[in-house]
Amino acid sequence: MEWINYHHLLYFWTVAKEGSIARACEKLRLAQPTISGQLRMLEDSLGEKLFVKAGRGLAMTEVGQVVFRYADEIFGLGRELQDVLKGRPRGRPLRLLVGISDLVPKLVAYRVLAPVLSMSEQVQIVCDEDTPERLLTDLAEHRLDVVLLDSPITGNIKVKAYNHLLGSCGAVVLGAPALAARYRHNFPRSLDGAPFLLPLEGSSLRRSIEQWFEEQGVRPRPVGEFQDSALMKTFAQAGAGLLFAPAAIEKEVHDLYKVNRVGQAAGIVERFYAISVERKLKHPAVVTISEAARDKLFGTKTED
Repeated sequence: MEWINYHHLLYFWTVAKEGSIARACEKLRLAQPTISGQLRMLEDSLGEKLFVKAGRGLAMTEVGQVVFRYADEIFGLGRELQDVLKGRPRGRPLRLLVGISDLVPKLVAYRVLAPVLSMSEQVQIVCDEDTPERLLTDLAEHRLDVVLLDSPITGNIKVKAYNHLLGSCGAVVLGAPALAARYRHNFPRSLDGAPFLLPLEGSSLRRSIEQWFEEQGVRPRPVGEFQDSALMKTFAQAGAGLLFAPAAIEKEVHDLYKVNRVGQAAGIVERFYAISVERKLKHPAVVTISEAARDKLFGTKTED
């Protein structure tokens, strides 16, 4: 039977967590040649490279990512064993590593993830917000359990992953009370020349909005474009312009930002997806958010 040298594994795990051999040396109080030599011995025993050079530092290979996740579990269990023997409360929370596209409204992300906090099993959520491209790369390298997007991935994405539709909803036009009252009459024709806060060009929502404007025969006046939906809502609260928001979170947006409905943008549909490397969702927390989104948040059960 082949055995893993857990001292070697500990050194690898520490280097990965600290981000460099130098910082791992300080943590472990060992000389750099010692740790470097132990890492090479671990790689030799596994028959795989665990690190590659990245600039002046190190980056884990795909195999290194897999080994790190197992090592994290192994040493987490070791800490739990020590706690049990010392009479401390045992049990570690289940970790959910979730990537959130910077195009997904933060209130939607919260509503999608909130059911995890009520699970019978304790769950620790680790959120990472970035571009879809970077998040999907991390998903493929097993750094994330799931990615939340506002559009499905297509064959153009060089990542083997699967779309799981969480649900869809319409869009509403909202604005500060004075603006909402001004443009509510004769909606949507009233929007011609109205000041608008818009998502950045290239997003699926921006394309839907522009198509809707064209269908309604109106030409609004863009006063700002935003990547951060929360910042856009802050501008709307100050009365800078009208904005579109998912109907599923209209109440939360109204309560938080004091903006009122101008009208329903019939024809605009926003969809939200959970992206995983599994055809069928298995992570208990991901299954929970998927079921809750379909049953409660968006109110429509759908198949993957």
